[in-house]
Amino acid sequence: MPRTEHLVGTRALLLAAARDEFAAHGMGGARVGRIAEQAGVSKERIYGYFGSKEKLFAAVISEALTEHATLLGPPSADLAEYAGRIYDLHRRDPHLLRLMMWEALYYEGGLPNEQPRTARYRDMVATLSAALGSESNIESDTEAASTLLALIGLAILPTAFPQITRLILGTAADAPGGDDELRAHIVRLAHRMVAPSSDALA
Repeated sequence: MPRTEHLVGTRALLLAAARDEFAAHGMGGARVGRIAEQAGVSKERIYGYFGSKEKLFAAVISEALTEHATLLGPPSADLAEYAGRIYDLHRRDPHLLRLMMWEALYYEGGLPNEQPRTARYRDMVATLSAALGSESNIESDTEAASTLLALIGLAILPTAFPQITRLILGTAADAPGGDDELRAHIVRLAHRMVAPSSDALA
């Protein structure tokens, strides 16, 4: 195997092992030794590639966010369908939510790579604002930003806080078809969020 391909392969193995470890234990509880063992390399390789456990944590989150954005695609005027896509993606793979919750607990101030991440969300807001145009009651980028934030919260809460979902819905969420019914309800609520007032009251 050429050296470049070997380096890329080793880095990918480390990131995959680290994603599982950080999602399960967070930054404080994760162990470099377990990551190295899972990846089949020495601990020294981790420091050689990433410099520190914290930088590895940042790299894992960055990769997960990029992967998530690619799978999700940009927001569109059909916010109901977009909410359904967010819900589906996190239900299939809850690792990203766990990583971001650990990130929120670990960092009190600025985040690693905060500027490009902020720029990515600004692009999402601009895309959403342009897509909605005059077909909804969203009239500014500020409103579009608030709508995007509310939409993400609506779609991810059942996965982020399964205990709250269980306490509120009881056994309904676990019943056959319960997940589909919850998704359908989230999609309907997302539609109402941007529907003109006359539609919302219909």
